[in-house]
Amino acid sequence: MMTEAEQTLWNKIGIFNLDDADSSFTFTARLARENGWHADYAVRVVEEYKKFIFLCCVSPSGVTPSDSVDQAWHLHLTYTRSYWVDFCRNTLGQEIHHNPTKGGNEEATKFDGYYTHSFKLYEDKFGTPPPADIWQDNDKRFSDINFQRVNLNDFRIVKPWVFIALKISVYILLAIIVVIGIVLLVVYTDSEFYIPLFSFLLVIGFIQLGRKLNGQSSVGSGCGGGDSCSNDSNDGDGHGGHGHSDGGHGCSGCSGSGCSGCGGGCGGD
Repeated sequence: MMTEAEQTLWNKIGIFNLDDADSSFTFTARLARENGWHADYAVRVVEEYKKFIFLCCVSPSGVTPSDSVDQAWHLHLTYTRSYWVDFCRNTLGQEIHHNPTKGGNEEATKFDGYYTHSFKLYEDKFGTPPPADIWQDNDKRFSDINFQRVNLNDFRIVKPWVFIALKISVYILLAIIVVIGIVLLVVYTDSEFYIPLFSFLLVIGFIQLGRKLNGQSSVGSGCGGGDSCSNDSNDGDGHGGHGHSDGGHGCSGCSGSGCSGCGGGCGGD
């Protein structure tokens, strides 16, 4: 449950509007378009993003956002006046900085723990577990993320099941060709030499085709462009204080493993 001060802070965060009423293309609409989300899902992600920022402000240790929440955070950072002035300075009273993480196994283990803590703190403060379709479990959060920015006018996104079905169809077609070829060899030649030779060449073809198809579908893993952030207390003039105060926090997220989160000190610097 929240303290009185925390409830006051959450009320301020909750009513903060990321969508400009004068804009024909709002923040939420852009978030939905850039991630291929339904508009209703984007609205819910924005709400979870606000909750994450609240957790950053009140957490005694580290917290880490889900990937969907992290996408909202990344986008909000590009709205510089909204993020730094309206949100951080005038609403939170402190700056939430977003910096690259170091990466590596040690960082991955630490921030996996931060992510687990995020779930516990979320349920403690909001009285319910985070929604599973926005806050993935640890395994999916840190291993099942493989994003790359592409222009959809130049490329078409193919679902994994379509690619698998295509591979199966190609293998079935090749198997039919093998059977037909062997039958023709048996019927139209007296030499038994060609049958094992033909079969051997087709097996090699199968192997090479499989390698090529698998190579086309695989992309390097890891945390390309992972991020972290630090949270500096406001020094009274709208700017973060020098260094990290005792109440400062660090937070981050990224598109793969090795992400950092919010916590006492400067998480992920």
